[in-house]
Amino acid sequence: MEIVKTPIPDLLLIKPRVFPDSRGYFFESYNQKKLSQNNLRMSFVQDNLSKSDKGVLRGLHFQKPPFTQGKLVYVIKGAVLDVAVDLRKNSATYGKHYKVELNEENHNQLYVPEGFAHGFLTLQDDTIFAYKCTKYYEKPSEDAILWNDHDLGIDWGIRDPKISEKDQKAQAFKAFKSPF
Repeated sequence: MEIVKTPIPDLLLIKPRVFPDSRGYFFESYNQKKLSQNNLRMSFVQDNLSKSDKGVLRGLHFQKPPFTQGKLVYVIKGAVLDVAVDLRKNSATYGKHYKVELNEENHNQLYVPEGFAHGFLTLQDDTIFAYKCTKYYEKPSEDAILWNDHDLGIDWGIRDPKISEKDQKAQAFKAFKSPF
């Protein structure tokens, strides 16, 4: 397992060691001991899965304190453009984003720590996306930033994704008052 630092501190790309053979492949999708050896001490309490057609955009979501969540995200089937936005007001990278393609062939994962908004765009039909969360989902704590906010400048590579009504009504980044 290789842990790669991204340009945003604490946001990490995790590349598992994959063992392919004529039958398919094998890899560890999660190993707490190996992550702990790299100073990543987290405890996951909830796993989530979503299945989406191509062109579905979910995000940019987060949970406010005291129910902030860290997430380990990855693709089981298909592909996504995965995006994380730093919402930590005292961070040198506040308001900056990182994006990466996660797919069933590269098996890469992204660790999105507390204090980040997260979203993804599905790049293939029938994409199955998984995430492990460090805290339970609490509806009163959920919030979102507008996926196409001009100030964030995220190039999703699509003009008209399929998005939920909730995501259409998300707040602008300028109006956002960070609790992180």
